[in-house]
Amino acid sequence: MSNIIEVQTYKTPYGSLIIGSFDNKLVLCDWQFRKMRVAINQRICKILSAKFEERENEIITETIRQLNQYFNKERTTFNLPLQLVGTNFQQKVWEALLQIEYGTTSTYLQQAIQLQNKEAIRAVATANGANAISIIVPCHRIIGSDGSLVGYAGGLPVKQKLLQLEGAKLPTKNSNQLVMQF
Repeated sequence: MSNIIEVQTYKTPYGSLIIGSFDNKLVLCDWQFRKMRVAINQRICKILSAKFEERENEIITETIRQLNQYFNKERTTFNLPLQLVGTNFQQKVWEALLQIEYGTTSTYLQQAIQLQNKEAIRAVATANGANAISIIVPCHRIIGSDGSLVGYAGGLPVKQKLLQLEGAKLPTKNSNQLVMQF
């Protein structure tokens, strides 16, 4: 097992991402200038007992290729080997994010219900905020229960642009359109 997380910066139409892989799995695809950048980098390095090193590799190249397809509306799902680096609870939240389909939205409450603990709404929101694989693990698809755009590492204007790119229909505030389907 390597102790290097290979990283590259990738400029998207909406801002710069840092993309990183560890042992041939994507562990990082996150907004370069987000508020929690240092904390997320430290968490990943600590859990993996590794350090960042700027390098190219096949996983990063393929991630960039698939992201380019996404931004060009040629891709709606990603096919990349992922390693979700966080606590067990965070990993469950991020795995739930992976179930939200392109062009649709969900809420923190719906995620908490899906995880069978509707009281965990704040913990779900915090875990979403700690997501280190932006766009691919689609935390941008989470909106407020009232239909409003809520926190996003890339900023709310980027979140809105990503949802518009996907053609997501955003409910109006106080709409009854947000119904959990089981």
